[in-house]
Amino acid sequence: MSELYDRELSCLAAADDPSLPIMAVRPTNLSAFLGGLPPAQSAYLAQSGFSAKAGTLGLLPGPDGVDAAVLGLGAESGPLAYAALAGLPAETTWHLADDIESPADAFLGFCFAAYSYDVLKTAEPSRATGPRLVPPPRAERLISAARATWLVRDLINLPANILGPSELARAATDVLTRSIALRKGATVRVVDGAALEEGYPAIAAVGRGSFRQPCVVIAEWRGPGADDESPLISLCGKGVCFDTGGYDLKPSASMLRMKKDMGGAAIAIGLARMIIDAALPVRLAVRLGCAENSVSGNAMRPLDILRTRAGLRVEVGNTDAEGRLVLCDLLTDASDEKPALLLDFATLTGAARVALGPEVSALFCNDETVAASLADSANFVHDPVWRLPLWPGYTKWLDSNVADMNNIAAKPYAGAIVAALFLQRFVGPGIRWAHFDVYGWNDSTTPGQPEGGEAKAMRAAYEAICRFVQAA
Repeated sequence: MSELYDRELSCLAAADDPSLPIMAVRPTNLSAFLGGLPPAQSAYLAQSGFSAKAGTLGLLPGPDGVDAAVLGLGAESGPLAYAALAGLPAETTWHLADDIESPADAFLGFCFAAYSYDVLKTAEPSRATGPRLVPPPRAERLISAARATWLVRDLINLPANILGPSELARAATDVLTRSIALRKGATVRVVDGAALEEGYPAIAAVGRGSFRQPCVVIAEWRGPGADDESPLISLCGKGVCFDTGGYDLKPSASMLRMKKDMGGAAIAIGLARMIIDAALPVRLAVRLGCAENSVSGNAMRPLDILRTRAGLRVEVGNTDAEGRLVLCDLLTDASDEKPALLLDFATLTGAARVALGPEVSALFCNDETVAASLADSANFVHDPVWRLPLWPGYTKWLDSNVADMNNIAAKPYAGAIVAALFLQRFVGPGIRWAHFDVYGWNDSTTPGQPEGGEAKAMRAAYEAICRFVQAA
């Protein structure tokens, strides 16, 4: 099944393949750039109307045909500024010129834009092979980031009839154990059945309405040189493979994209593999709650009172607020290990999308230093997040008359904040924690961001973890 979600980067060429150079220029430097070209090429590019506008491509002629390519950057920066490179002629091979402004952004932008998902089509694609790129020197981490992005997109794009809870657990196990580094002193286990009912009762309740049984994936790994004193990085991901809303049924239009509701788990898997690929000197723990929120005679009902791993009892104010029930058990379990840093990822609330739109992930954090590092890391790698407050005044909105708390607020405001406050109740004291409320999806195709699943906040979190480890 791995051919459906963990593919090689087919857009890359070998280092010794014959290739043509790619150059990039901004409008402010265009005159000097033209002056540095051979006269014939300079005249050709100028007379073709090339102005270095963002996303424009120009091809330079040579004695044997095309000699080079020039990308206009405009005022843009980051990987998406280079996404137009995927529009280079089919069946051509390229390399980045030595003086290109940002080889890392150019490489990632090319790979992001080269992604397509057609592995479920029965016929071979009729289109010609797209352009290929020779990676720049020492590109191992860039290749890891690009492949993790393809992995996350693939997992989210898989339909729920193919990727249910057990299949998601199998995919996570397969991806993580296939790493040579992970096989050394690592464990990956799946908790289901009676053990899940006992140890993760809220997750069991969420998945009880589906004939496809819920489960929890727990993976642990130590990087080379890591010991018992090395930082423990703990990742948790919401893996609801399809969300009908339960008895609080979603409208059909709102259900159309609910195969993406496991996007948090997919992002956690991709991030874990980036950490492993880089052999960071950390202890790593990954927990994924895999379930399907469906409707049946066994499904949880509005006003049911559920037991959680933490011992708190939660009244179900709305069965469509199931993601926080999945995460609460995972966060309790992770907190028991006293991690140095605890991150969770979830496609949790529509309110976050109303506040920030589809491109910016909502960040909640209980530690100012960690929050600042995450925000700076997000800006540095052009993977946007925006911090929203864990506003304590809204905590009482989760009060219940019959249980320790409700899973929704008594007021129709601040839905993303209230969801984060719910999760915070299950984070152990003194633990540095960040919660990412992500969309995990591109509504339409734009350069470098094809319609479908997307690895939101993954590269930002990875950069912040690298900085955290360096400072430890």
